[in-house]
Amino acid sequence: MEHVLELEGVTKRFGPVTAVDRLSFQVPRGSVYGFLGPNGSGKTTTLRMVMSIFYPDEGRLRVLGRERALEVKDRIGYLPEERGLYKKMKTADLLAYFGRLKGMDGRLAKSRARELLARFGLQEWADKPCEALSKGMGQKVQLLAVLIHEPELMILDEPFSGLDPVNMESMRGAILQMKREGRTVLFSTHVMAQAEEICDYILLIDKGRKLLNGTLSEVKSSGPKGIRLDYDGDGSILRELPGVTRINDAGKSAEIFLEEEADPQEILARLVGRIVIRRFDLREPSLHEIFIRAVGAGEGRAAG
Repeated sequence: MEHVLELEGVTKRFGPVTAVDRLSFQVPRGSVYGFLGPNGSGKTTTLRMVMSIFYPDEGRLRVLGRERALEVKDRIGYLPEERGLYKKMKTADLLAYFGRLKGMDGRLAKSRARELLARFGLQEWADKPCEALSKGMGQKVQLLAVLIHEPELMILDEPFSGLDPVNMESMRGAILQMKREGRTVLFSTHVMAQAEEICDYILLIDKGRKLLNGTLSEVKSSGPKGIRLDYDGDGSILRELPGVTRINDAGKSAEIFLEEEADPQEILARLVGRIVIRRFDLREPSLHEIFIRAVGAGEGRAAG
């Protein structure tokens, strides 16, 4: 399997703080790779090392076969966590400008800019200044600025941050379209639901260390089996159930995790007549549950 990105034992320190600690992973070509972790876990520092903004103190890193992203910068698209637009520039001109920075011919950059704006429903904003865009439209334009030169590898740092549900769906669609076009997408996030919907591979880190890594199915199968419950009524009954180790209760839906010897049928029998059950099924844990358990276990090991 060909890998577009390889990290082997990569470490980065800032004074006494180790931000990334002996991190190793590989990103297969043509995949959507989710880089997950809580805020402050080292995700952004890692991506900045990938982009040659920082350099590792230890370890080896290769991007598209080269040791430094600067050697292949025109084959990479990078959306940083902290981003913005030149507010006075017209939207189409801004996109064309970023295309030219990546080596595109001026005429091609202009036509490609308008083509992208049309594809993403922003054609009427092409000749308006960026300051006229809403927050959601502005974030969409920032993504297009990364896409315009048709990079092989897309690196997106928290692309779902601050988006409303409509624009989250738009971002999700854009990432899946990149995959269909044969591109590789590596994105960091702490929004587990988005990662679970679109990722082929998952890497979970905390305090700069790798906790879990593998295909989405491998990572999910590593967690405890549970019950998915959709219901109406007073959810306080869930706290009275026997053999329950953990409950994620969102008010109308819940994940219920059981002790190994607990009987799901007994759980169902105790709920019938107490709440209205709309769905009750056995399933793998959500990525959210795996995240909570893995990070909690990591904190326990660190405390010990």
